[in-house]
Amino acid sequence: MLDPLDMVGGHTREILRKLELDVSRRLDGLLHGDHRGLVPGHGSELGETRPYSPGDDVRRIDWNVTARLPDTHIRQTIAERELETWLVVDRSARLDFGTASCEKRDLVLAAAAATGFLTNRDGNRIGALLAGRPEPTIIPARGSRKHLLHILHTIAESPRMEGGGPTNLATAVERAGSLAKRRGLMVVVSDFQVEPGWLTQIRGVATKHDVLAVEVLDPRELELPNVGLLTVVDPATGREREIPTQKAAVREKYAEAAADRRRQLASDLTAARVDHLTLRTDQPWLDDLVRFIGRRRDRVQAMTAAQR
Repeated sequence: MLDPLDMVGGHTREILRKLELDVSRRLDGLLHGDHRGLVPGHGSELGETRPYSPGDDVRRIDWNVTARLPDTHIRQTIAERELETWLVVDRSARLDFGTASCEKRDLVLAAAAATGFLTNRDGNRIGALLAGRPEPTIIPARGSRKHLLHILHTIAESPRMEGGGPTNLATAVERAGSLAKRRGLMVVVSDFQVEPGWLTQIRGVATKHDVLAVEVLDPRELELPNVGLLTVVDPATGREREIPTQKAAVREKYAEAAADRRRQLASDLTAARVDHLTLRTDQPWLDDLVRFIGRRRDRVQAMTAAQR
């Protein structure tokens, strides 16, 4: 049978083949085939009830049972055998940037590939919405490896774009939420340097789905080198600015603003009950992903044990 990768262009084919091998060799054994190891969740099929304990999600309170009993009860759920995953992929011109081992757009593809190869099995379905262009590209959720490779090929071959403004991530998340009819996993991949309003939408989607926010980052977005007068251009807006990086006070102010922005992003995502994974162009992304999955599994296992 013809491998779907053989239908992809040479350079892209080699990239996708390497990503698939890296993910399967490094991560497949870690998860032991359990997609919930990536972003574990409670599922949506109704199970038994039990008394409410401090720390339980109040959204799981079964009010009908509680009304008949003296104590508050929650409805436990059973994880579904089939998972539907939606990728919301930011393809703004701001992603076509990188000063280390790769560009941010390469990390976007890596995050999408890791999600797809880890979840696209046993009847699971995956769809994608590519934002950051005049009209979003929507790829419906389907369940084959060929379909996953089609999604990854579309992401990899997305043309570089200048201008167009920052991504309207709020609209993209809202649209993906309307496409995801059943509870599942939504992975939002972006640098989150986008139009305001996205947090409200992602908070709303998180009430129905497990949501993972993958932030892609370059070290130059955290601190500036001392290279004298530096002219920088925002590829999304075309705006130019000259920065006197030889001044220590300017570099310190830049670093402080960048750190404040990242702390606020992390705080906002935590408050929205959204998992947050950061991938950097100057660090091995697989190592960061492995650590994230390990921490997530340990946390969920600890919560499960505490509820018994």
